[in-house]
Amino acid sequence: MIYIASDHAGFELKKQILQHLKNTDQEVEDCGPLLLDPADDYPDFIIPCGQKVAQNPGSMGIILGRSGNGEAMAANKVKGVRAALYYGTHEEIIRLAREHNNANVLSLGAQFLTIDQVKRAIDLFIETKFEGGRHQRRIEKIAQQEIRS
Repeated sequence: MIYIASDHAGFELKKQILQHLKNTDQEVEDCGPLLLDPADDYPDFIIPCGQKVAQNPGSMGIILGRSGNGEAMAANKVKGVRAALYYGTHEEIIRLAREHNNANVLSLGAQFLTIDQVKRAIDLFIETKFEGGRHQRRIEKIAQQEIRS
């Protein structure tokens, strides 16, 4: 299952991504927004999306905003979410996020990506597998910590 959410800045791109995922026979749930509202706030959609990913092991999330930064920050507040940000730099970032960090959410910066880049990023994110081993040990160390300043 793939959960997807955006804010107003990612709304139009989200519609295109939904179509792409359906064309590739992915099971998808749209976590919103369902209507374009220029005054919406991304945490209202991104956090519930992250919660669904965290509650459903093996699922993935795709989140979008203008830069993807705030969306990644919000998603990473959800225990069990490991969101990686991509906004058009080297695709190797996506591969490493999956192989080494077992990222389960991909945050996209809609302002910086074409639809072709987005499709390629999503396909790569979905097809890349986690390597485990020493990387699993590191992820477990992060998951066990509650860091307070």
